[in-house]
Amino acid sequence: MKHPRKTSALLCTLLCWVLALPAIAHDTLRVACIGNSVTYGYGHRNPSRTSYPTRLAQMLGEGYRVRNFGHSGATLLRHGHRPYIQQQAWRDALTFAPHKAIIHLGLNDTDPRNWPNYRDEFVPDYLALIDSLRHANPQVEVYVCRMTPIFHGHARFQSGTRDWHAQIQHAIEEVAYLSGAHLIDLHAPLYHRPDLFADALHPDPEGATILARTVYRALTGDHGGLSLPAIYSSHMVIQRHKPFVLRGTANAGSSITARLGRERLRTTAAEDGSWQVTFKPLDTSPESLTLTVTDGHTTLTLTDLLVGEVWLCSGQSNMAFMLRQSAEAQQHIAAAPTKNIRIYDMRPRVYTDAVAWDSASLAALNRLDYFVPTQWQALDEHNASQFSAIAYHFGRMLADSLGVPVGLICNAVGGAPIESYTSRHTLEYHPTLVDILTDWRHNDRIQPWVRSRASQNIQLSTHPLQRHPYEPCYLYESGIAPLAGFPLRGVIWYQGESNAHNVELFETQFPALVSSWRHAWADDTLPFHFVQLSSIARPSWPHFRDAQRRLAQQIPHCHMAVSSDLGDSLDVHPRHKRPIGERLARIALHHDYGYSRLTPSGPAIKHAERKGSGLILTFDHADGLTSADGNALRTFEIAGDHGLYYPADKVIVKGNTITLQSRQVKRPTRARYGWQPYTHANLANSDGLPASTFVIEVND
Repeated sequence: MKHPRKTSALLCTLLCWVLALPAIAHDTLRVACIGNSVTYGYGHRNPSRTSYPTRLAQMLGEGYRVRNFGHSGATLLRHGHRPYIQQQAWRDALTFAPHKAIIHLGLNDTDPRNWPNYRDEFVPDYLALIDSLRHANPQVEVYVCRMTPIFHGHARFQSGTRDWHAQIQHAIEEVAYLSGAHLIDLHAPLYHRPDLFADALHPDPEGATILARTVYRALTGDHGGLSLPAIYSSHMVIQRHKPFVLRGTANAGSSITARLGRERLRTTAAEDGSWQVTFKPLDTSPESLTLTVTDGHTTLTLTDLLVGEVWLCSGQSNMAFMLRQSAEAQQHIAAAPTKNIRIYDMRPRVYTDAVAWDSASLAALNRLDYFVPTQWQALDEHNASQFSAIAYHFGRMLADSLGVPVGLICNAVGGAPIESYTSRHTLEYHPTLVDILTDWRHNDRIQPWVRSRASQNIQLSTHPLQRHPYEPCYLYESGIAPLAGFPLRGVIWYQGESNAHNVELFETQFPALVSSWRHAWADDTLPFHFVQLSSIARPSWPHFRDAQRRLAQQIPHCHMAVSSDLGDSLDVHPRHKRPIGERLARIALHHDYGYSRLTPSGPAIKHAERKGSGLILTFDHADGLTSADGNALRTFEIAGDHGLYYPADKVIVKGNTITLQSRQVKRPTRARYGWQPYTHANLANSDGLPASTFVIEVND
């Protein structure tokens, strides 16, 4: 006979087990977060409260059981220096038998001990890991993650990590395809946030929250419903003669219907919430259009849309310079109101004046929240007065000449260096420019004035990685990336004052900028027209202006407007902006709209040849070579083999040529013109357009 106490205990145990069966069978969804130190929450004071799996659990709420199986230093590679499959965390994950498995591995495989030796094993090893999860629970849904960023501050960034990280990202995408797993992109949401990575590798708690939100959206399909980027709004101008790409986000799987005019398109939101439709190219219409987008629950309606020409106007303070600040401001403002010109004015939240910013502004900057939310507007006296003077006059001349609506997007920030408008990817992968990312406020590649002003603005910040508009990549990430892909006709650009200290570096930076923007718009021929620096008493500027001239010749679909005749010896902001805007418009009309009879620029030096003791200079756009002010032509200089320049004693104009001679130079080998920081150069053509500063050698 069994002991009654033992029998009772056995029955109780059995009863408890039986009662527990329904709970096991109908358990909440088990979510396993599998990964390395990023998953674990390395660097957090309390990972159990701030790691991304913990934040994910809070977002998912009841009905989910989330476990953190992160192990610091783990590699996906089984031959790596610390294979994840050999860790207790992996064994625990298999025992957990998850319904949903989020895998974020690969960062430690960038170690030189791993990827160079075993890269061919990465995809098979990853597939084997997924198979093990499916064996533990055949119903498991597997999500593989593109890795979080590794930033330039990482010790091995340039010695291999940057390139191996990119290669592993591609391998992860291949794994997702081969295994049928879902793919979550953990890279894109954090790539513009280096301030969240104190060691360039591990996101802080705020970064973990962004990761959790990204995973939450992937698991639930909840992307916040139907929305459009801010650049799409009522009163906007649609670029004519180009496919009109409309993109947005919606909950995963949502059926999207978009109607523009008579065309109606349908698509389905992808797992990451993104969707896109492309309308056929439109011609100008006498009537405004309406755009409607719906997902069946929410309908967005944009009204009063015009079809015409759209230009992005960017740069630093001379592009930002307002119409009300310019010469003859009241006259131009009074003439401004028109429904045919629409503006999208991206004004900074705080200006880069010589002040310290408050904590709220500093926090907003770190979130890339630098530009005040705006929308498209028809031009009136009020908004025109505060809009870019150069952009206004450019758009006015285009609208008058073409007879079509013109849309002007202005994104310009006073003092901004060119590197702040260049994409991170461009700088990271450029053999020279990658170094400009390092410790930027103490980096000699960046103009001292720029670094000093930035330090002054953020002096009240306690964040060691506080961001600033002058930081490399910042204005691209906060202002240009949100516009990327919106159909444009071209770009006008006025910038360089904050890079004139290093002409040679700028000769690398400017082509990189143009290339990065053309890549963002997937258009290698996107017109990019810019203003040459004006005249002012700054010694490096003649060299800089000549470098800009040469860059315009070297970069396809890129042209330059001269402004040196309108400079101010003491003020970096000349007030006469109308001629500059109209010179840019002439360039666009000639090169982009087929106005071949319209002279696009002033006399442009073509070549030089020696004849006896003289130099013959030949110019393009040289009809009616003359003096702009009626005085003798001046500032021409010639030099011999010794390289010493002397003023030309004789300047003889004949057709499209100018012959120079100097009693002090018997065998001239080169010539230059307008080679003074603040120049009184006066060569022009019959259209009154000035010649550029230049230096040229003889073509023997």
